[in-house]
Amino acid sequence: MVVVESKEMVFKVSKVSTTPIDGQKPGTSGLRKKVKVFIQPHYLQNFVQSTFNALTPEKVRGATLVVSGDGRYFSKDAIQIIIKMSAANGVRRVWVGQNGLLSTPAVSAVIRERVGVDGSKATGAFILTASHNPGGPHEDFGIKYNMENGGPAPEAITDKIFENTKTITEYLIAEDLPNIDISTIGVANFSGPEGQFDVEVFDSASDYVKLMKSIFDFELIRKLLSSSKFTFCYDALHGVAGAYAHRIFVEELGAQESSLLNCVPKEDFGGGHPDPNLTYAKELVARMGLGKSDSAVDPPEFGAAADGDADRNMILGKRFFVTPSDSVAIIAANAVNAIPYFSSGLKGVARSMPTSAALDVVAKNLNLKFFEVPTGWKFFGNLMDAGLCSICGEESFGTGSDHIREKDGIWAVLAWLSILAFKNKENLNGDKLVTVEDIVRQHWAIYGRHYYTRYDYENVDAGAANDLMAYLVKLQSSLDEINSSVKGAHSNVSNVVNADEFEYKDPVDGSVSKHQGIRFLFEDGSRLVFRLSGTGSEGATIRLYIEQYEKDSSKTGRDSQEALAPLVEVALKLSKMLEFTGRSAPTVIT
Repeated sequence: MVVVESKEMVFKVSKVSTTPIDGQKPGTSGLRKKVKVFIQPHYLQNFVQSTFNALTPEKVRGATLVVSGDGRYFSKDAIQIIIKMSAANGVRRVWVGQNGLLSTPAVSAVIRERVGVDGSKATGAFILTASHNPGGPHEDFGIKYNMENGGPAPEAITDKIFENTKTITEYLIAEDLPNIDISTIGVANFSGPEGQFDVEVFDSASDYVKLMKSIFDFELIRKLLSSSKFTFCYDALHGVAGAYAHRIFVEELGAQESSLLNCVPKEDFGGGHPDPNLTYAKELVARMGLGKSDSAVDPPEFGAAADGDADRNMILGKRFFVTPSDSVAIIAANAVNAIPYFSSGLKGVARSMPTSAALDVVAKNLNLKFFEVPTGWKFFGNLMDAGLCSICGEESFGTGSDHIREKDGIWAVLAWLSILAFKNKENLNGDKLVTVEDIVRQHWAIYGRHYYTRYDYENVDAGAANDLMAYLVKLQSSLDEINSSVKGAHSNVSNVVNADEFEYKDPVDGSVSKHQGIRFLFEDGSRLVFRLSGTGSEGATIRLYIEQYEKDSSKTGRDSQEALAPLVEVALKLSKMLEFTGRSAPTVIT
């Protein structure tokens, strides 16, 4: 490691007077606001100091922290501010990914796996990301804190952070500490009132790539990718996944450079929306033959996309979309045979409540422990830390395992490539490969199909969204009234047999999470779920989840939107979506 800068002078610690700034409540994904909010005087500093104040002293003084993110606009400025505040608060060293880039799953891996040259281990991280939200001077920025297990801070910590932001009067910062060159790998050493303070800039990909190679059979995947019959395409949507894509898919696995789309990270994600779904990943969707117009070019056999911070994924086959709910179920069903990391068996599986019950059926069939949790990766983390869960997923394109404590988009892609490689290991020279579509249809034949869709109504007036949710809660008090509305909307839809607001008691720490979504459960196994999402930076996002289970293998080949049309009609009329929100159509359908 090269020492790129050394200062013998003692930097000073300044106490800067400040006042609370409204709205600094971190949700399950941290604090997300428009850039114009974060660049207000003291706004970022208040949140960072409030976080330091919420942690126990041993997690701050003398500690090692990771500070990096998805590279979106304002990240580089924010990194310098956090470094100076870390020094002033007694942190011993800060680790920064080169150019300030680390995917959210890579940060988790670095916390859990990386050991410094002096034997140091990270105890936490500030991750600078607004995930799948757009970036740029007029778009979104975000920050969240992850703990020593590599997972998001629990509610006990985020609640303390919020309370601190309401009463903060000063923050500490080493204003005379020079800015760090985060483009160059090396260590900068400084001296402060409490002794030495180091900033190490390290390669963003090495630790993560090493971890992936310990999980998957890279040689088997390489054989698949080298087959003339197999074609591959990966779209990073100009997010941080691009910092890993060339290293993993091209250098390690032998994919063609032309297989990579939009893999140069950009502060504004190239002006696009870095959300890996059929609406926003337009270039990949078209290349995979799922666009509105047919292409004369034969689509690749396999395609995948990542979001801005590379913790989400979308999986596509040739002219075929894999729902995230099906994806996690299929990975779980094939993991023991196809992925060396799981060769000794799965400890258990888990899904978020809005995710379809496809994973439930796999768990029952394979006699696995199964958990249904609220939305938020920290709930999976508790189960993993207790040794209860190996594979988990959310319908919002998040899939992962207990190798880290975050969802992991590239891990999910490698899992699918592993399954494809395993299914094709004997016929790479045969007439026809087993395809993504083949694997999904074989899965439906065994486990049945959960027809599933999600409607997102973004930037809805917050008051209107809350009124809609309150109306649904009140409606749940009378099943007769609910079923009268259901039959009035569509006579062929079965009756609702249970309606509730999902509540979860954590089996590990006993904590109770209430108001996690409104559910309508039908006699035939269908479900409607309504949730307010906390991932937007302004307004409210209403998410409507619609699911129907079909066990008859002769009926699993229908178009999803056609199969779900009666339930969609029921959901919109039952909720009075148009009356409450003024929206005649969702912003995004997935």
